[in-house]
Amino acid sequence: MAASTETSVGFVDAAVHHRVQQFYAEQMQLLDRGEAEPWARTFTEDGVFGTSVDPEPARGRAAIAAGAAEATARLAADGVVHRHWLGMLHLRPAADGGLHARSYALVIRTPKGGEPVVWRSCVCEDLLVPTDGGGWLVRERHVHRDDLS
Repeated sequence: MAASTETSVGFVDAAVHHRVQQFYAEQMQLLDRGEAEPWARTFTEDGVFGTSVDPEPARGRAAIAAGAAEATARLAADGVVHRHWLGMLHLRPAADGGLHARSYALVIRTPKGGEPVVWRSCVCEDLLVPTDGGGWLVRERHVHRDDLS
């Protein structure tokens, strides 16, 4: 069977791909360290964060930060550490100069003194916008849990 290229619309060069991977590595480490405010600043001021379990997405940095802070406090109270791993990153240019990013996300959950387990498997779909300094911000993020598909 011949390989299809219908899902690839445009190309992103290797340097851009590398910078986006670095952005995600920094962003996920902020979240995993419980740094809710700095993590929320990786979204645009009017950013949107939605999941397949929430009836309405969080809208705006303040709401995104509040949700992350609540999750951080809950994990700390439960004595649990989360590590987010993103892979299989696929990037497509967006019409406005941004990027459509789709990746697989695993959440590894480790209770204090316990064994790590893959707790969640998800698809993460982002709309990234460039910053003046050559970086990226998330304008929209939608996380779809595989177990709820």
